[in-house]
Amino acid sequence: MTSTDHLTGTGRIAYQGEPGSNSHIICQRAYPDWQSVPCASFEDVFAAVSGGVAELAMIPIDNSIAGRVADIHHFLPTSDLHIIGEHFLPIQFQLLGIPGSSLETIKSVHSHVHALGQCRKIIRRYGLTPVISGDTAGSAREVAEAGDPTIASLATPLAAEIYGLVTLAADAEDEDHNTTRFVTLSREPVIAPAGNGPTVTSFIFNVRNLPAALYKALGGFATNGVNMTKLESYMVGGEFTATQFLAEVDGHPEDTPLRNALEELAFFTTDVKILGVYPADPYRRAAAAG
Repeated sequence: MTSTDHLTGTGRIAYQGEPGSNSHIICQRAYPDWQSVPCASFEDVFAAVSGGVAELAMIPIDNSIAGRVADIHHFLPTSDLHIIGEHFLPIQFQLLGIPGSSLETIKSVHSHVHALGQCRKIIRRYGLTPVISGDTAGSAREVAEAGDPTIASLATPLAAEIYGLVTLAADAEDEDHNTTRFVTLSREPVIAPAGNGPTVTSFIFNVRNLPAALYKALGGFATNGVNMTKLESYMVGGEFTATQFLAEVDGHPEDTPLRNALEELAFFTTDVKILGVYPADPYRRAAAAG
């Protein structure tokens, strides 16, 4: 499949978390006419698309503060799904409580472990006890159900709206550059057309466990002037040797520099698998310029 025409219709897009999560927000923004399908775990998200419950999946892959989303980087190499797009979402957390609560009444704050780690300053400022929940939106639901004015949640404005909570403090995140990158997954590959703007190519490859094998495998990207933006290593088969890598580069496989680099990569690897060739989100250019 070489076009994205089918994405102009409607369908179902799966995400991990409860309604009101950041993943839910980016689903609504990127695919406003699609039905968002919440899933309990990342594994359930992948299974929903593989099994036909949903046509697409929206998963977080990196955060500008917390780094990579570890579970996703282990699912991607073994799944049969394809990356067909990327989306960047500035993360905004609010300190939420039940109606009638206040900054004076709250004693503890519930949220996902990453959200708690990204909002340390406000937690310390008000002397709150952090409590880990499975999901930011789920913590908002838990606070609403508890009806306890001493409990707060760190969650999104959408979660506050869905669960009937009030905002005790806005912009609770420590850093205003807090941004999460999401990728859209599909059962079928949707290859962005060449020569139609900035493109990202994601792929995995295996190298032999030999001296300088990785150095030689990556040399072609340097000599051909291809910018590599991500390189992640994996242990395969329980062995403590990094033989598999996930990489992302700027460019399209039909572009001469990247085509030559991938051909050179093949000489030093046992397997190369393209995970996706998709348009670069405009956020990349804005971030580089800013």
